[in-house]
Amino acid sequence: MKSERSRIGWESAQESRDEGGMPPSSLEQASPGLRPVPEPEVKAQRRRFPAAYKLQILQAADACTGTGQIAALLRREGLYASHLSKWRKLHRSGTLDRMRGRKPDPDAELKKRIQQLERDNERLQGKLRQATKIIEVQKKVSEILGISLEQTESSDKLD
Repeated sequence: MKSERSRIGWESAQESRDEGGMPPSSLEQASPGLRPVPEPEVKAQRRRFPAAYKLQILQAADACTGTGQIAALLRREGLYASHLSKWRKLHRSGTLDRMRGRKPDPDAELKKRIQQLERDNERLQGKLRQATKIIEVQKKVSEILGISLEQTESSDKLD
């Protein structure tokens, strides 16, 4: 979609040049039928460095003794001095290998258990409501048939 818009924008700029807005460039004069293909836009991604790599760089930086050796190391590895200072600070505090982002919730297990118990409670309350209705129906049936519940219990004991 974006490349189509950039292509259309380039074509409209080309048309305005043709109408007399700007003189054609030397490339356009040499090959009037060819149009350059616009480069696709690449989204930048944040670099992530594993803890082992950070430690390796810190050790290499500590081993540097001469003038400009640390700068050469940083250039060779494509790093900035801010990386080195942050990694040193993290290494001193002992948090170099910890994950960034959200910290795990210490109450997560407790919350999960509470949700499970609430679901079980709701399920059991539904069963209790159903059992109560069944007992009420049994009482009504026994009244209609004239059967006393106390008699059935005593007759069951005799058998």
